[in-house]
Amino acid sequence: MSKDEKDKTQIIDKDLDLSNAGRGVWLVKVPKYIAQKWEKAPTNMDVGKLRINKTPGQKAQVSLSLTPAVLALDPDEKIPTEHVLDVSQVTKQTLGVFSHMAPSEGKESSANPAAQPDNEKLYMEGRIVQKLECRPIADTCYMKLKLESIRKASEPQRRVQPIDKIVQNFKPVKDHAHNIEYRERKKAEGKKARDDKNAVMDMLFHAFEKHQYYNIKDLVKITNQPISYLKEILKDVCDYNMKNPHKNMWELKKEYRHYKTEEKKEEEHKSGSSDSE
Repeated sequence: MSKDEKDKTQIIDKDLDLSNAGRGVWLVKVPKYIAQKWEKAPTNMDVGKLRINKTPGQKAQVSLSLTPAVLALDPDEKIPTEHVLDVSQVTKQTLGVFSHMAPSEGKESSANPAAQPDNEKLYMEGRIVQKLECRPIADTCYMKLKLESIRKASEPQRRVQPIDKIVQNFKPVKDHAHNIEYRERKKAEGKKARDDKNAVMDMLFHAFEKHQYYNIKDLVKITNQPISYLKEILKDVCDYNMKNPHKNMWELKKEYRHYKTEEKKEEEHKSGSSDSE
């Protein structure tokens, strides 16, 4: 069986209970501190009281008061108890609330875990008709809570800590070995002085008698000249290769080349021409 066929077999059609589909529900956005309190509350606890004051010709005034039982979950934390809910209508959207009930963990379900999704029940709890945003009343308790949140947000994540003893793990290296080696090598070589141009050219010609191609580093070692001065002379007597197989290497210009292979070819050519005469 292929992977696609396995994925298809895992999709199971389930019945959706629509008995409450016509019920209108509210979608309420609450502050974080209220959500944290409600998460700690047990299922059988009253977490708040909702009041709706209707005035003819005006919008309904909705307020929320937290119960003392919720506030007692964490007595040290002071939070606002009175809140106002701003009501807004849901337009150009269709929103619903769904729930599911997992099967009871009995002997049959534990023996056959693959059968558990078949027993799961899905419900539609209703259609969202209004959105409400819960905001606290700006009293002294709320101002203190807001001030504390601003203070915590402004605290730096990293702090400078004085150290009494030297920590070897963070002690910087005074001087690295490769830097010391480089300075010693430069002292041993000494300052390179410019030799006469003709003398440098003689050294270059002598070097090119041994090899046809050189890179700039090897020529600097052979002539012991500054690299800028050496490049000026190389531009006069050499060509710089830009393509493979001798890329970034120097070669004598054609008018300065006197290789043995070329001399042999010229001698053979002369001898051949004399024989033909």
